This record gives sequence, structure tokens and C-alpha cells, in this order.
Amino acid sequence: MKRYTIAFALIIGLLAHTLQAQDKKLAQTGMKFLSVSTDARMTGMSEASTAVDISSASAMFYNPSTLASLKDFSSVSFGNVSWIADINYLHAAIAFAPFEGNYGVFGFTFMSVDYGDFLGTIVANNQQGYVDVGTFSPKAYAFGISYARALSDKFSVGGSVKYAKQDLGGSVIDIDSTGTYISENNKLGAVAFDFGVLYRTGFKSLNFGMSIKNFSTELKYKKETFQLPLTFRIGFSMDAMDLFNVDKSMHSLLVSVDAAHPRDYSEQIYAGAEYTFMNTFSLRAGFVSPSDEHHFTAGFGVKRNLSGINLGIDYAYQPFGVFNTVHRFTFNFAF
Repeated sequence: MKRYTIAFALIIGLLAHTLQAQDKKLAQTGMKFLSVSTDARMTGMSEASTAVDISSASAMFYNPSTLASLKDFSSVSFGNVSWIADINYLHAAIAFAPFEGNYGVFGFTFMSVDYGDFLGTIVANNQQGYVDVGTFSPKAYAFGISYARALSDKFSVGGSVKYAKQDLGGSVIDIDSTGTYISENNKLGAVAFDFGVLYRTGFKSLNFGMSIKNFSTELKYKKETFQLPLTFRIGFSMDAMDLFNVDKSMHSLLVSVDAAHPRDYSEQIYAGAEYTFMNTFSLRAGFVSPSDEHHFTAGFGVKRNLSGINLGIDYAYQPFGVFNTVHRFTFNFAF
């Protein structure tokens, strides 16, 4: 019991230190699309995911070490995020655990972002003061590979390497003497890394996790330099029903708390919960603070085993202040 007390003290100490470290200089970051949560289940729990055994390919978007918990030979996850300002995300992930996971778990991820169409203009000496030069369609995407392995029954590690690119479309910057448009492309790509560890304390189902996302070198676009949205997270999770004399095949209540240290925002605390009935129906809720426009999230999920294939669908609801409400759908199947 002593080692469990020490583990709890370390976790609480780290969380307290994160909350106190509010006065710091915030850095400028780019490619913010890498910071948007994709998986509906984790978003329903307010992204408090660092120490959760996600047990699906979606783990690679959060803490890659939890991918080592995959119990099936293969897991596939894909979905959609209807983001603010009519921005649309598509994401997919697939993971394999060959030889019963004895050599680790391998995975691949892909995400694309469609920002919609925008009207292009340039300054002109006319009554309007500008000239229409057509439309342009900014886009972004990222794809990567991941590997995770359980070094023991308590300790797992994992990492991902990904390539991210943002294409702001072609832009007209001038018109020459013949009336021909002079244009330029606005693209930038970068390689980034994610790392994570998961520790199962041995006390009930208590897990402790840490992750680093979007670690990369400094980038330069035109004359401005910036970095990717690097984020460090620590957290813990536990099935609260472990503390009560209940049938866990009928009821479970997963509780998870994360502390996040982003490069471009103040430190944040994420708290989430997921109640599951009969290992089939789940209800979720979560809260994050501080946050500018979004604090509360909620969602639900259903999963079933049909002819040896595990199927699941999850939905997350996220009010976003002055912006539109964000909806997420994720589909999972494993065999």
C-alpha cells in the first residue's frame, strides 16, 4: 500500500505544479489543426485520454503507448469532425498486433482538413478598391506511423512519427502590365514526433500516463518563424466501480484526469467520465479549464460483437461558445 500512496502523491504533486505554473510566456505556434481532438469517445470525456486504455487504433491520436493494450489482431477507426467555421476533418487509423502482440503493435494514421472555399482579391485602383481573382481552397493533412510495446504487464511505451502539411492555396499577389495574374503557392510541411508511456500501478485499475505531442524543429514561413503546437500531458485514470462491490460486467465508471502544458496556452486541467452498462452502452461527460470558448463536452457510444467482429460507434457533442456546436462521429471495428 505504501507504493500506491507514493504514486498518488507524485500524481497529485505534478498536477498541483501544473496548476500553479500559470505565469509564463506563451509561444506562437502554427498548424493548429494538429491540436484538434478527433476521436468521439475521448472528446466526450473532454480529451482526458493520457492514461486511458483506449484499446482501438484511435489511441495513436492521443498517447501512442496505450496502443499496446490492443487485444485484437487488427483495429480500424475512422470518423468525421464538423469543426467550427464550417471546417471539416476526416480521420482514419489502423493498427495491427501480429504474433499476438509479442513484438509490439504497429499502426498508421491519416487526417485531412478542408477549410472550404474563400474569395481571393487584390488591391486595385478602382471604385471598389479591389479586384476579384477567383476562389482558393486551403487544406491540410497529416499521416504517420506508430509503434507501441508492453515492456511488462505494468509498463508500456509508444511513439509516432508523422508528416504534416498545410496548403493555404495559391494566391494572386499582383497583375503585370499585360493583365496576367502573378501568383504564388503557400505550402509548408514538417515532420513531427509523439511519445508516450503508460504505467499500470497494480492498485485496482489505476493507470498513470504521460505523453508529448507534436515535437518538431522550428519552422519558417516567409519571414515568420514558429513551432508546432507542442503539448505535454500527464494524467491518471481508474474504474471507480473497483471501489464498490458491483458486477463490473454490468456497470463500469471510468474516471480520468489530465493536466496539459501546451506551448501556446495556459496550463489546463481535463476531467472526464464514462459510464458503461453491460459492456455495450456508454454515456460520457467531461470538462476542461481554463478555456476560451469550450468547457463542457458530452457523448455516447454503442459497441457489439457480431460474428467475431467488434463493432462500435461513438458520438461527441461540444458546445463552442460564439461558434457553432461541434459534432464528432467515430466508427470502430476490430477482429
